[in-house]
Amino acid sequence: MRLPRLLVAAGLISLCGFGATPALAVGVAAGTSIDNTAQVTYTVGSVSATATSNTTSVTVAEILDVVVTLQTPSVPVIAGSTQQEMLYRVTNTGNGPETFHLQMTSTLGGDEFDPVAASPSIYFDTDGSGDLSPGDAPYVAGSNDPVLNADAFVTVLLVNDIPAAVVDGNRGFSRLLADARTGTGAPGTTFAGQGAGGTDAVVGTTGADSDATGQYLVAGVAVNAVKSQTVADQFGGTRPVPGARINYTIIVSATGTGSASASVFSDNIPANTTYVPGTLRLNSAVLSDAADADAGDFSTLPNARVRVQLGTLTQASGSQTIQFAVTIN
Repeated sequence: MRLPRLLVAAGLISLCGFGATPALAVGVAAGTSIDNTAQVTYTVGSVSATATSNTTSVTVAEILDVVVTLQTPSVPVIAGSTQQEMLYRVTNTGNGPETFHLQMTSTLGGDEFDPVAASPSIYFDTDGSGDLSPGDAPYVAGSNDPVLNADAFVTVLLVNDIPAAVVDGNRGFSRLLADARTGTGAPGTTFAGQGAGGTDAVVGTTGADSDATGQYLVAGVAVNAVKSQTVADQFGGTRPVPGARINYTIIVSATGTGSASASVFSDNIPANTTYVPGTLRLNSAVLSDAADADAGDFSTLPNARVRVQLGTLTQASGSQTIQFAVTIN
């Protein structure tokens, strides 16, 4: 059984997005020639003259660096579920084009079970959907290793099956490792002539390899959030022009056994829009914008967002409907 994409086991239900600050490449591009010629100007009598030195040149060597970042929070799963994915980003933070080898391991310490690698177990998120889709290309080591320019990245899915003999609360770790095909090692390790344009390749601060570990969390209850929107403009139409209003409706529901306790809905107000005061509702009941006795509030810090306390959710709770509106700036 494959769980829907927008699932949480308990706690925070967030529609504000997930990501990390992108890593940046190191300095000047590999293969760049840095040339320098000095001049001395002087005067002989009334005549100005210039003496020019020889030109010195140095070609910038390639720095081998990579950063792997986890793009998904804890992934809720149920016992015996298959094709459960985690999303990662592999970024070339060196200063030249580099090919990277990818490897997954799911036999790690500190968890309660070992996820079982699917076959294939690594995919490229070809369609950018953030989950495993028919169009995603499987990774084949040595065949389609990602070739990334400086600052470029690729999104990668790790795919595992969950053993049947697990119980609620069990965690299973899975790790993605990326390393430069040119070589890895201690920072400063040099691979002569193997960099961009025949320059030397020098291992950077990451050691030219990086990894990140994600977590599967077994939960008998799964929470699903489905969001929809309608647009109403000031001219009586449905065009998304400045001044138009976007009405959001989010339906939250729990399925399976068990309870999702302390559930909190949170949604960041989109950029280039302004929250419409007094539009926050839970199951058609108006919620105040203030942080007071009712379940909802609107806050501008650290960023503009609405939040609704949903408490303990079970399948018997039924659907919870949250509504609010924004205007387009």
